[in-house]
Parts: sequence; structure tokens; C-alpha cells
Amino acid sequence: VNRFWESGQLNPQSNVQFGEGGAGTFSDGKLNTLIKDPDGKIRYVLKEFVRAGAPEEILYHHKPHIGTDILVEVVRSIREEIRALGGEFQFDSCLTGISFATSTLPPLKKTQQIYTITINDGARTLQTQHLILAIGHSARDTFSMLYDLGLPMQAKAFAVGLRMEHAQKMINDAMYGADCPYELGAAPYKLTHRCADGRGVYSFCMCPGGYVVNASSEPGRTAVNGMSYSGRDSGNANSAIVVTVSSEDYQGDGPLAGIAFQRRLEEAAYACGGGKIPVQRFGDFCENIPTTEFGAIHPQCKGEYALSNLRAILPDTLNNCIIEGIRSFGRIIPDFDSPDALLSGVESRTSSPVRILRDERCQSLRFPGIYPCGEGAGYAGGITSAAVDGIRVAEQVCKAVQNSMQRNFTKNLCL
Repeated sequence: VNRFWESGQLNPQSNVQFGEGGAGTFSDGKLNTLIKDPDGKIRYVLKEFVRAGAPEEILYHHKPHIGTDILVEVVRSIREEIRALGGEFQFDSCLTGISFATSTLPPLKKTQQIYTITINDGARTLQTQHLILAIGHSARDTFSMLYDLGLPMQAKAFAVGLRMEHAQKMINDAMYGADCPYELGAAPYKLTHRCADGRGVYSFCMCPGGYVVNASSEPGRTAVNGMSYSGRDSGNANSAIVVTVSSEDYQGDGPLAGIAFQRRLEEAAYACGGGKIPVQRFGDFCENIPTTEFGAIHPQCKGEYALSNLRAILPDTLNNCIIEGIRSFGRIIPDFDSPDALLSGVESRTSSPVRILRDERCQSLRFPGIYPCGEGAGYAGGITSAAVDGIRVAEQVCKAVQNSMQRNFTKNLCL
């Protein structure tokens, strides 16, 4: 990742989206979630993070946050515990194929699916009865492979937009008061607006004292994200300002139409910035003219950037919604709509554009024993909700294994 940010040389197999910890590693470990949690799984997840080295404040903070620098060590600690418990990690191993066969177990005539997993185009194979697909929201090659295999899936609504930077001091003054006598740290914000055409515009993945990062995962396509280190001290605040989109916007049919839509936007962003992060003043964005120099705010980016005109990236309907939303936010946070505020793009990976359908046992509707899981499968929207869904899936796998053991016990009695 550092090599890409410094040189622009992208490794499609190892980048911000694909690596240990997944894309969440470089979104700085935000752990707040709005999911319902009657069983206390969120608390369990937070305790496990603390046990792995996260600060204890995440147990009581309203918006718990770890920071990319600490999260890297936390994830490594979790990996080593899994290894100590007998688990294995296969790095540099890409899932490239799945085949299956049905076997019948006597004497109860119970059928089961046996899946053969192909790794790195046949370099290795593995067999299993229980396959959890926690593939992440950017595993486009895997989505395509699963679609060809016949897993039931559907296109899903998500959101796209641009990332916006302000001076963190301006955000602090607005949220705490200009004369606040306390040291409260870099302030977050959350903003929403309903546009005249009915679309929703909202801030997403807000990073106090953070950085805009080049989060591209495919050659010739540019995507951005935001992250903060634990100190949150870059001097700039950033968040994605995104607009809701659905299958009507994708200009295509089928479950993978949202991915094609993402790719078109990312190709436009790549062309806009010449492969670098395209950046533009908000005032110039409104006037549809290229930015030639910065005003009061300078970008804090991971990866090279280029002055550009971002109006060429998104359709005009979405650009107009972003302008309307930012103007509205300026009435809540003074100077949020300052002409010198910076925009960069494109923010296209807010959540998965695909949902892999599953039943009440968390198994594929067509392939029993395959468990679509987490954000990539369309059942979560962040680190904590994905972890909770992972626990839910693990519980279902345990039930399936227990049932299988009970059947084997009954079979032995019959024999």
C-alpha cells in the first residue's frame, strides 16, 4: 500500500481493499454501528478488540475509533491467536473457482454437498462441506465467478459521491464552540439532507484529523476513501459526501450492474486526475471550472493528487445533489460550503453493490453449506456490523456441524 501511495504502482492483489484486515484497515477502525443487537454481540466484538490491543475507551466511547496505526497491530494479534487455536492463514492465495459434488450418506440417505475450492487458478485445491464467503465489498472478480457458478444474487442500492476536506479547527469551533476551554480532540460530524428530487445526501465515513487515501484496486480506475491515525492530527477533517443510487441509475440489468456503474465512475476519476487523486475547490466545482490553485485549505492525501475538474466524474443529477446537500450543510456548520473547501473523487465503495441471497440459516438459497457473510455479501455496513454478522454465520456453521455429528451418531447406532 505504501509503495502504491508513493510511486503509483498498483498491485491488484494487495492494496487498500485487499489485505489483512480488509478495507476497514484503511478506514481507521471506526466501530460505531446502528444495527439492532438484542444478543449483545456488539459488546463482545468490542471486548475482543480490546483483548487484542485496542484502547479500552472503545468500550464506552459514543463513536469508538481505533486508528489505522493501532488497528494494524490489533488485526495481527487476532491472526496470531487464531493460529494458536489451530487455524491457518493462506496469504497470497486468491479464490479463483468453486466446484461441487453431491454425496449420499447411508443408511439415512442424507445428501450433502462437497465443495472443491480452487486457489490461484489451480495451484492448490481444498475440499470442505462448509464454506464461508466473507469476500468484502470490492471482490469484483469473485462476484463474477460466483455469478457464473449460479449463486442467487441481486443488485443492491448503495451510495456514491466525493470526499470533502475542511480545516479541522473550523469543525472543532462549530461543534464545541470557538472558546471551548477543554481539550476534546478532533471533532466528528454527521450530516444528512433530502434533496428536492427525493434523493438522500449524507456524510459518510467521517475522518477527524484524517487523510484522503487513494483506495484504488484495479488498473485504470481511481477510488478514494478516508482514514485517520489514532492521534487524528493531520489538521484536516474529511468525509465522503454521497448520494443514494439504485438499479435505476446503473444503466444496466442483472446483479452485477452496480459494479459496472462503479467502474465507469472510477474510470472517469482516473482520467480526470491522470491516475492521481483528482482534487478541486468546492467553489470551482459549483462553477464547473478546473481548479488551478488552492485557497485556504490544502489537501492531506495518501497518494499523489492533481488539480482537476471533478464535474466530469459523476452524472449531472448526482453533482447537483451534492451541491444542494453541501449548501444545506453550510446552514448547519458555518463555512462548510466555503469555496475553498476541497473535493476529491471518486467515493464509489461505500458498501457492496451486490447482495448474495441466503436463507434463515445464513446459507446460499441454492448451495447448502455456502455461507455468504459480511459486507461483501450485502449483510453489513462496517467493521462492527460485519463482525456481528460473522458471529451469526459462525453460530449457524456450529449448528450444522452439530447436526451432522448427531446424524453420524444415529447412523452408527443403526449399523
